[in-house]
Amino acid sequence: MEEAFMAMLSSLLHLQSSLDPTSTVFSFASAASPPSSSATPSSLLSTPSAAPLLFFTLASLLSFLASRSASSSGDGETSSASASPSPPPPIPGGDYSVAAFRTLSTDHIWSLDAPLRDARWRSLYGLSYPVFTTVVDKLKPFIAASNLSLPADYAVAMVLSRLTHGCSAKTLASRYSLDPYLISKITNMVTRLLATKLYPEFIKIPVGKRRLIETTQGFEELTSLPNICGAIDGTPVKLKRSVKLNPRSIYGCRYGYDAVLLQVVADHKKIFWDVCVKAPGGEDDATHFRDSLLYKRLTSGDIIWDKVINIRGHHVRPYIVGDWCYPLLSFLMTPFSPDGSGSPPENLFDGMLMKGRSVVVEAIGLLKARWKILQSLNVGINHAPQTIVACCVLHNLCQIAREPEPETWKDPDETGTPARVLESERQFYYYGQSLRQALADDLHQRLSSR
Repeated sequence: MEEAFMAMLSSLLHLQSSLDPTSTVFSFASAASPPSSSATPSSLLSTPSAAPLLFFTLASLLSFLASRSASSSGDGETSSASASPSPPPPIPGGDYSVAAFRTLSTDHIWSLDAPLRDARWRSLYGLSYPVFTTVVDKLKPFIAASNLSLPADYAVAMVLSRLTHGCSAKTLASRYSLDPYLISKITNMVTRLLATKLYPEFIKIPVGKRRLIETTQGFEELTSLPNICGAIDGTPVKLKRSVKLNPRSIYGCRYGYDAVLLQVVADHKKIFWDVCVKAPGGEDDATHFRDSLLYKRLTSGDIIWDKVINIRGHHVRPYIVGDWCYPLLSFLMTPFSPDGSGSPPENLFDGMLMKGRSVVVEAIGLLKARWKILQSLNVGINHAPQTIVACCVLHNLCQIAREPEPETWKDPDETGTPARVLESERQFYYYGQSLRQALADDLHQRLSSR
């Protein structure tokens, strides 16, 4: 358009020269006006020659038409862009980028075959699409209040991809084209919300009558032991070598790497109902248990389980089971012998107790398999507990929603000496001895008579 306009302007100049060869378009104004004045439209109208007026009129018309044409062309381009937007430039990171998430979450997600859709979602974010939307809906009000620069679903997807695949903040930053500091900030915020806002909803002690009966019956079907309400175990969560530790020596666990300890209690469905992360890897399970809020609540009688049965004259309230690394107490049953050297009733009891304990071992294996960041934790030590607890919350969501269980992560076989009993625990220990013997004798009698 600019080239055509200049051609027309050149033709007009030639036309003006032929009509009035005594003046030019650039000289008539100065001839009709004082030298100090500038050329104005009124000076063009007052000149005695018709050529300047003709030139001005035609030039104005052509300029107007040129501007209209350019405007129409611009509007057409805008309209075309609105109708069919061009795809955004590719962002590094493939399936884990914001652009990939936007495409996956908006391109007819519900029209896809559900198993295919959810399998795709799990491979990227560790959760099926419906469970993912549940997490987003529950966290959205808190994320919105934080004035985060990303929408809630993008932020949750970003953090879940990091937890699922164990990515570092630096790696994820390149995939999402964001600053690593921002990635760390978003990770810390989302994991903190999961560990605080969602913890009370999805990690609950089974004190309600209905759930308590369901839990104890589930364990009894598995072990033939009555009134088990949970299985306890601890596991080290490995820290990446780049994590700064001070002092480093206390974090070395029994398997030879730096770690923090995770303690969980699970029910028969491998759902955690208590989680504690309060100790470095160098501490033993019994000490970690005694430092936990659960221990304080159990020893103080704060937790009331309204289900008491009578076994050989003993009032047996709901109890949890653990291995020999935990102390024998009235509310915590442990094996008679770690090497099977007890009497037939005792060995039978130990076998059934360890069968009940296996659910928590499997639950921990599922936890570390689903959230690979727990296989080598690459967050700051101050944010390690909330990251671990956040993964436990997400694990429970998966179990409640009956998400497919991946192949479990295998920790090395546990070794350790039987826990010693503290003086303050003597009354719980002596009563626990009586209860354990009564449970063993009753179990042996019942199974022998079948």
